Amino acid sequence: MSARDQLTDGLYGLGWSAVKKLPEPVATRLGRSVADLAWKRRGKGVQRLESNYARVVPDAGPERLAELSRAGMRSYLRYWMESFRLPSWSPERIVSGFEPKDLQHLTDGLAAGKGVVLALPHLANWDLAGAWVTTELKIPFTTVAERLKPETLYDRFVAYREGLGMEVLPHSGGTAFGTLARRLREGGLVCLVADRDLSASGVEVDFFGATARMPAGPALLAQQTGALLLPVTLWYDDSPVMRGRIHPPIQVPGSGTRAEQTSVMTQALADAFATGIADHPEDWHMLQRLWLADLDPAKGPS
Repeated sequence: MSARDQLTDGLYGLGWSAVKKLPEPVATRLGRSVADLAWKRRGKGVQRLESNYARVVPDAGPERLAELSRAGMRSYLRYWMESFRLPSWSPERIVSGFEPKDLQHLTDGLAAGKGVVLALPHLANWDLAGAWVTTELKIPFTTVAERLKPETLYDRFVAYREGLGMEVLPHSGGTAFGTLARRLREGGLVCLVADRDLSASGVEVDFFGATARMPAGPALLAQQTGALLLPVTLWYDDSPVMRGRIHPPIQVPGSGTRAEQTSVMTQALADAFATGIADHPEDWHMLQRLWLADLDPAKGPS
Protein backbone atom coordinates (compact mmCIF):
# COMPACT_ATOMS: atom_id res chain seq x y z
CA MET A 1 0.00 0.00 0.00
CA SER A 2 1.35 3.43 -0.90
CA ALA A 3 1.95 6.10 1.72
CA ARG A 4 -0.96 8.11 0.29
CA ASP A 5 -3.28 5.11 0.52
CA GLN A 6 -2.15 4.46 4.09
CA LEU A 7 -2.86 8.07 4.99
CA THR A 8 -6.32 7.97 3.37
CA ASP A 9 -7.26 4.74 5.12
CA GLY A 10 -5.90 6.05 8.41
CA LEU A 11 -7.91 9.26 8.22
CA TYR A 12 -11.15 7.41 7.51
CA GLY A 13 -10.39 4.99 10.30
CA LEU A 14 -9.81 7.91 12.66
CA GLY A 15 -13.14 9.41 11.60
CA TRP A 16 -15.04 6.22 12.31
CA SER A 17 -13.35 5.63 15.65
CA ALA A 18 -13.29 9.20 16.99
CA VAL A 19 -16.31 11.04 15.59
CA LYS A 20 -18.82 8.41 16.69
CA LYS A 21 -17.72 8.96 20.30
CA LEU A 22 -18.46 12.70 20.24
CA PRO A 23 -21.71 14.13 21.61
CA GLU A 24 -24.00 14.84 18.68
CA PRO A 25 -23.95 18.66 19.03
CA VAL A 26 -20.14 18.59 19.08
CA ALA A 27 -20.01 16.38 15.97
CA THR A 28 -22.44 18.71 14.23
CA ARG A 29 -20.31 21.78 14.98
CA LEU A 30 -17.16 19.94 13.94
CA GLY A 31 -18.68 18.95 10.62
CA ARG A 32 -19.75 22.50 9.91
CA SER A 33 -16.29 23.85 10.79
CA VAL A 34 -14.55 21.34 8.52
CA ALA A 35 -17.01 22.14 5.73
CA ASP A 36 -16.43 25.88 6.02
CA LEU A 37 -12.66 25.39 6.01
CA ALA A 38 -12.83 23.23 2.88
CA TRP A 39 -15.15 25.75 1.22
CA LYS A 40 -12.79 28.65 1.95
CA ARG A 41 -9.85 26.75 0.45
CA ARG A 42 -11.80 26.35 -2.82
CA GLY A 43 -10.17 23.11 -3.91
CA LYS A 44 -11.12 21.20 -7.03
CA GLY A 45 -14.07 19.48 -5.36
CA VAL A 46 -15.62 22.75 -4.21
CA GLN A 47 -15.08 24.33 -7.62
CA ARG A 48 -16.70 21.35 -9.34
CA LEU A 49 -19.62 21.41 -6.91
CA GLU A 50 -20.17 25.08 -7.71
CA SER A 51 -19.91 24.40 -11.44
CA ASN A 52 -22.51 21.64 -11.16
CA TYR A 53 -24.82 23.92 -9.20
CA ALA A 54 -24.52 26.46 -12.02
CA ARG A 55 -26.27 23.95 -14.30
CA VAL A 56 -28.94 23.16 -11.72
CA VAL A 57 -29.63 26.84 -10.93
CA PRO A 58 -28.75 28.54 -14.25
CA ASP A 59 -29.95 32.01 -13.21
CA ALA A 60 -27.74 32.07 -10.10
CA GLY A 61 -25.01 34.70 -10.04
CA PRO A 62 -21.56 34.29 -8.44
CA GLU A 63 -22.78 35.30 -4.97
CA ARG A 64 -25.68 32.84 -5.04
CA LEU A 65 -23.43 30.05 -6.32
CA ALA A 66 -20.96 30.74 -3.53
CA GLU A 67 -23.79 30.50 -0.99
CA LEU A 68 -24.95 27.23 -2.55
CA SER A 69 -21.49 25.68 -2.56
CA ARG A 70 -20.97 26.61 1.09
CA ALA A 71 -24.33 25.08 2.02
CA GLY A 72 -23.48 22.10 -0.16
CA MET A 73 -20.23 21.46 1.68
CA ARG A 74 -22.03 21.71 5.01
CA SER A 75 -24.58 19.19 3.78
CA TYR A 76 -21.79 16.92 2.52
CA LEU A 77 -20.01 17.01 5.87
CA ARG A 78 -23.30 16.38 7.66
CA TYR A 79 -23.54 13.21 5.57
CA TRP A 80 -20.05 12.14 6.67
CA MET A 81 -20.58 12.99 10.33
CA GLU A 82 -23.85 11.03 10.38
CA SER A 83 -22.26 8.13 8.54
CA PHE A 84 -19.32 7.95 10.96
CA ARG A 85 -21.80 7.92 13.83
CA LEU A 86 -24.49 5.61 12.40
CA PRO A 87 -22.96 2.37 13.74
CA SER A 88 -23.26 3.73 17.27
CA TRP A 89 -26.84 5.01 16.90
CA SER A 90 -29.59 3.17 18.70
CA PRO A 91 -32.46 1.72 16.66
CA GLU A 92 -34.64 4.47 18.07
CA ARG A 93 -32.24 7.18 16.88
CA ILE A 94 -32.11 5.67 13.39
CA VAL A 95 -35.90 5.43 13.15
CA SER A 96 -36.41 8.99 14.38
CA GLY A 97 -33.74 10.33 12.02
CA PHE A 98 -35.63 9.79 8.75
CA GLU A 99 -39.15 10.60 7.63
CA PRO A 100 -40.12 9.38 4.13
CA LYS A 101 -43.22 10.37 2.18
CA ASP A 102 -45.26 8.01 0.00
CA LEU A 103 -43.80 4.90 1.59
CA GLN A 104 -46.73 2.89 0.23
CA HIS A 105 -45.06 2.66 -3.17
CA LEU A 106 -42.37 0.50 -1.55
CA THR A 107 -44.45 -1.48 0.93
CA ASP A 108 -47.28 -2.21 -1.53
CA GLY A 109 -44.80 -3.40 -4.15
CA LEU A 110 -43.07 -5.78 -1.75
CA ALA A 111 -46.40 -7.00 -0.32
CA ALA A 112 -47.51 -7.88 -3.86
CA GLY A 113 -44.56 -10.24 -4.14
CA LYS A 114 -42.69 -8.09 -6.62
CA GLY A 115 -39.10 -7.19 -6.23
CA VAL A 116 -38.40 -3.47 -5.89
CA VAL A 117 -35.49 -1.38 -7.16
CA LEU A 118 -35.00 1.88 -5.25
CA ALA A 119 -32.82 4.27 -7.29
CA LEU A 120 -31.34 7.36 -5.64
CA PRO A 121 -29.11 10.27 -6.59
CA HIS A 122 -26.29 11.51 -4.34
CA LEU A 123 -28.73 13.50 -2.20
CA ALA A 124 -28.41 13.92 1.59
CA ASN A 125 -27.62 10.61 3.36
CA TRP A 126 -28.55 7.45 1.46
CA ASP A 127 -26.85 5.31 4.12
CA LEU A 128 -29.22 6.64 6.78
CA ALA A 129 -32.19 5.91 4.50
CA GLY A 130 -30.90 2.37 4.09
CA ALA A 131 -30.39 1.92 7.83
CA TRP A 132 -33.97 3.14 8.37
CA VAL A 133 -35.31 0.53 5.94
CA THR A 134 -33.50 -2.32 7.68
CA THR A 135 -34.34 -1.01 11.17
CA GLU A 136 -37.89 0.34 10.92
CA LEU A 137 -39.27 -1.86 8.13
CA LYS A 138 -37.11 -4.90 9.01
CA ILE A 139 -36.45 -5.35 5.29
CA PRO A 140 -32.95 -6.43 4.20
CA PHE A 141 -31.68 -5.26 0.85
CA THR A 142 -28.81 -5.60 -1.58
CA THR A 143 -26.71 -2.76 -2.92
CA VAL A 144 -23.56 -2.20 -4.95
CA ALA A 145 -20.43 -0.30 -3.90
CA GLU A 146 -17.71 1.11 -6.12
CA ARG A 147 -14.34 -0.42 -5.35
CA LEU A 148 -12.34 2.24 -3.54
CA LYS A 149 -8.61 2.62 -3.22
CA PRO A 150 -6.94 1.57 -1.06
CA GLU A 151 -8.61 -1.85 -0.80
CA THR A 152 -8.65 -1.53 2.98
CA LEU A 153 -10.87 1.55 2.64
CA TYR A 154 -13.31 -0.39 0.45
CA ASP A 155 -13.33 -3.14 3.09
CA ARG A 156 -14.18 -0.54 5.74
CA PHE A 157 -17.15 0.70 3.72
CA VAL A 158 -18.40 -2.83 3.09
CA ALA A 159 -18.11 -3.76 6.76
CA TYR A 160 -19.82 -0.51 7.78
CA ARG A 161 -22.78 -1.04 5.43
CA GLU A 162 -23.09 -4.73 6.22
CA GLY A 163 -23.19 -3.72 9.88
CA LEU A 164 -26.26 -1.65 9.05
CA GLY A 165 -27.99 -4.69 7.56
CA MET A 166 -27.11 -4.33 3.87
CA GLU A 167 -25.76 -6.95 1.48
CA VAL A 168 -22.97 -5.19 -0.44
CA LEU A 169 -21.70 -6.34 -3.84
CA PRO A 170 -18.64 -4.92 -5.62
CA HIS A 171 -19.42 -2.75 -8.65
CA SER A 172 -16.64 -4.36 -10.67
CA GLY A 173 -16.24 -8.01 -11.43
CA GLY A 174 -19.26 -8.62 -13.65
CA THR A 175 -21.33 -10.73 -11.22
CA ALA A 176 -23.30 -8.02 -9.44
CA PHE A 177 -26.10 -7.77 -12.04
CA GLY A 178 -26.91 -11.48 -11.89
CA THR A 179 -27.01 -11.48 -8.10
CA LEU A 180 -29.25 -8.39 -8.05
CA ALA A 181 -31.61 -10.02 -10.56
CA ARG A 182 -31.86 -13.15 -8.40
CA ARG A 183 -32.67 -11.09 -5.32
CA LEU A 184 -35.44 -9.29 -7.21
CA ARG A 185 -36.95 -12.48 -8.64
CA GLU A 186 -37.13 -13.73 -5.06
CA GLY A 187 -39.23 -10.65 -4.23
CA GLY A 188 -36.37 -8.80 -2.57
CA LEU A 189 -35.26 -5.19 -2.41
CA VAL A 190 -32.33 -3.63 -4.28
CA CYS A 191 -31.08 -0.07 -3.61
CA LEU A 192 -28.79 1.68 -6.10
CA VAL A 193 -27.23 5.15 -6.22
CA ALA A 194 -27.81 5.89 -9.90
CA ASP A 195 -27.15 9.49 -10.94
CA ARG A 196 -23.61 9.02 -12.26
CA ASP A 197 -22.43 6.35 -14.65
CA LEU A 198 -19.14 4.68 -13.75
CA SER A 199 -18.59 3.03 -17.13
CA ALA A 200 -18.75 3.84 -20.84
CA SER A 201 -22.01 1.87 -21.18
CA GLY A 202 -24.33 4.37 -19.52
CA VAL A 203 -27.50 5.80 -21.02
CA GLU A 204 -27.44 9.36 -22.29
CA VAL A 205 -30.13 11.53 -20.71
CA ASP A 206 -31.15 15.15 -20.78
CA PHE A 207 -30.37 16.47 -17.30
CA PHE A 208 -30.98 20.13 -16.53
CA GLY A 209 -30.82 20.95 -20.23
CA ALA A 210 -27.54 19.18 -21.07
CA THR A 211 -26.50 15.60 -21.81
CA ALA A 212 -25.27 13.34 -19.03
CA ARG A 213 -24.83 9.57 -18.67
CA MET A 214 -26.64 7.51 -16.07
CA PRO A 215 -26.42 3.77 -15.43
CA ALA A 216 -28.68 1.42 -17.38
CA GLY A 217 -28.81 -1.11 -14.52
CA PRO A 218 -31.97 0.03 -12.70
CA ALA A 219 -34.06 0.02 -15.88
CA LEU A 220 -32.61 -3.29 -17.12
CA LEU A 221 -33.25 -4.97 -13.77
CA ALA A 222 -36.87 -3.84 -13.82
CA GLN A 223 -37.32 -5.07 -17.40
CA GLN A 224 -35.74 -8.47 -16.84
CA THR A 225 -37.27 -9.32 -13.45
CA GLY A 226 -40.64 -7.54 -13.42
CA ALA A 227 -39.57 -5.56 -10.34
CA LEU A 228 -40.89 -2.09 -9.64
CA LEU A 229 -38.48 0.77 -10.33
CA LEU A 230 -38.99 3.52 -7.75
CA PRO A 231 -36.99 6.79 -7.75
CA VAL A 232 -36.18 8.18 -4.30
CA THR A 233 -35.10 11.70 -3.42
CA LEU A 234 -33.78 12.86 -0.04
CA TRP A 235 -33.15 16.20 1.61
CA TYR A 236 -32.26 17.91 4.85
CA ASP A 237 -34.11 20.74 6.55
CA ASP A 238 -33.24 22.70 9.67
CA SER A 239 -34.08 19.79 11.96
CA PRO A 240 -32.07 16.67 12.87
CA VAL A 241 -34.53 14.64 10.75
CA MET A 242 -33.76 13.82 7.11
CA ARG A 243 -36.73 13.91 4.76
CA GLY A 244 -37.41 11.80 1.71
CA ARG A 245 -39.91 10.94 -0.99
CA ILE A 246 -40.54 7.69 -2.81
CA HIS A 247 -41.76 8.59 -6.29
CA PRO A 248 -44.36 6.59 -8.27
CA PRO A 249 -43.11 3.56 -10.23
CA ILE A 250 -41.42 4.05 -13.59
CA GLN A 251 -43.25 1.80 -16.03
CA VAL A 252 -41.64 -0.40 -18.65
CA PRO A 253 -42.77 0.97 -22.06
CA GLY A 254 -45.17 -1.31 -23.91
CA SER A 255 -43.21 -1.16 -27.15
CA GLY A 256 -39.73 -0.57 -28.51
CA THR A 257 -36.46 -2.44 -28.36
CA ARG A 258 -34.78 -3.17 -25.04
CA ALA A 259 -32.37 -0.30 -25.68
CA GLU A 260 -35.26 2.08 -26.45
CA GLN A 261 -37.15 0.99 -23.34
CA THR A 262 -34.04 1.43 -21.23
CA SER A 263 -33.50 4.92 -22.64
CA VAL A 264 -37.07 5.99 -21.87
CA MET A 265 -36.96 4.58 -18.34
CA THR A 266 -33.57 6.07 -17.52
CA GLN A 267 -34.74 9.46 -18.75
CA ALA A 268 -37.79 9.19 -16.47
CA LEU A 269 -35.44 8.35 -13.60
CA ALA A 270 -33.28 11.38 -14.42
CA ASP A 271 -36.39 13.59 -14.49
CA ALA A 272 -37.42 12.38 -11.02
CA PHE A 273 -33.91 12.99 -9.70
CA ALA A 274 -33.97 16.48 -11.22
CA THR A 275 -37.13 17.43 -9.32
CA GLY A 276 -35.52 16.56 -5.99
CA ILE A 277 -32.20 18.19 -6.85
CA ALA A 278 -33.88 21.38 -8.10
CA ASP A 279 -35.85 21.64 -4.84
CA HIS A 280 -32.77 21.04 -2.65
CA PRO A 281 -29.63 21.67 -4.72
CA GLU A 282 -27.44 22.19 -1.65
CA ASP A 283 -28.05 18.55 -0.62
CA TRP A 284 -26.76 17.13 -3.92
CA HIS A 285 -23.22 15.97 -3.19
CA MET A 286 -21.85 15.83 -6.71
CA LEU A 287 -18.22 16.91 -6.43
CA GLN A 288 -17.23 15.17 -9.70
CA ARG A 289 -17.77 15.88 -13.37
CA LEU A 290 -21.13 14.59 -14.61
CA TRP A 291 -22.21 16.22 -17.87
CA LEU A 292 -20.59 15.04 -21.09
CA ALA A 293 -19.58 18.58 -21.98
CA ASP A 294 -17.47 18.69 -18.80
CA LEU A 295 -15.72 15.37 -19.40
CA ASP A 296 -12.45 14.78 -21.18
CA PRO A 297 -13.38 12.07 -23.71
CA ALA A 298 -9.90 10.59 -23.39
CA LYS A 299 -10.28 10.11 -19.64
CA GLY A 300 -13.98 9.51 -19.06
CA PRO A 301 -15.60 10.37 -15.69
CA SER A 302 -13.32 11.89 -13.08
